[in-house]
Amino acid sequence: MKKSFLALLSFFVCMALAAQTARKGFELVNRPGQKQVDVVYNGRLLTAYCYTDSIAKPFLYPVNTLGGITVTRGFPVKPIPGESTDHPHHVGIWMNYESVNGIDFWNNSSAIPAAKKAHYGTIIHQKIRKQSASGNKATLQVTATWVNQAQDTFLDEQTTYFFEVMHNRFSITRKTMLTARQQPVVFKDVKDGFFAIRLAKELEMPSATSKSFTDDKGNITTVAASGPGIPTGMYYASNGKTGDAVWSSQGTWAMLKGKKDGAPITIAMFDHPSNTGYPTYWHARGYGLFALNPLGRAVFSNGSDSLNLVLPPGRSKTFTYRIVVAQQALTIPEANEMEAAFKQSHY
Repeated sequence: MKKSFLALLSFFVCMALAAQTARKGFELVNRPGQKQVDVVYNGRLLTAYCYTDSIAKPFLYPVNTLGGITVTRGFPVKPIPGESTDHPHHVGIWMNYESVNGIDFWNNSSAIPAAKKAHYGTIIHQKIRKQSASGNKATLQVTATWVNQAQDTFLDEQTTYFFEVMHNRFSITRKTMLTARQQPVVFKDVKDGFFAIRLAKELEMPSATSKSFTDDKGNITTVAASGPGIPTGMYYASNGKTGDAVWSSQGTWAMLKGKKDGAPITIAMFDHPSNTGYPTYWHARGYGLFALNPLGRAVFSNGSDSLNLVLPPGRSKTFTYRIVVAQQALTIPEANEMEAAFKQSHY
């Protein structure tokens, strides 16, 4: 009887160890019913590629550290009591732009009334082309189309996400090729774009007063004062600027450092020298929007610089960026090291 019990116990222990071993490293879990692909590492969700109908573009959400701390805002997908509810188009990690042949892809959300929808565009997920996961790396390749409300396609998009864990940090590298369809596509120099993450309340910068922001159509969004004791964030950039001064400055990297759930958090974003507009301008706001925008040069430079990028029919432009999510207080020398490694990488 005792031998049988020990044998049974040994069997279950072996099964548990085998299951644990099987869950080591990355795994991509397709959930077509929920229109998402979960990015799992050692059995824990790090993020998910989401292409739900209710949001006007594909996005990564939520975004978690390796230790399980969520760094993205919940609203509008899963609102959290007490968090900010401004700018409902800020969702997880995403890429789009405010003026593509005059159509606004950036500001489109369920908050836009039907009578005004003709001025806004949607990025529609088409298919998952390829995916792989092994050890500390995973890759997900998807396609999408940029369309107006009449379903005219301006751009074909092919995006590959490279997920990696290294030095106890989670990195997301996004490589996106945009190809103009049957007409030239003009990216007018505007403020709102291009590659972005919307951060949790705790990672905002403290603010004692409310602030108002106006888009290119005159719509005003007011962001309430953060209040004491919750936000802990502070921006640092490769150009030496900090805090609010990072906004509209140019640099090769920027990072946001703060605390959440009692742990130090760093979110770092990197531009690649192969990109148009390198080094990028930073659209980094204290209220939690952390973005880079290489295409809005006339706005950020007060007219001393301009781009107004044009893609002729059938021509493409590729953009490659990286976000590093660390449950660590990363230093400026460490950011410089990560930048050097990214500059030397080829995707």
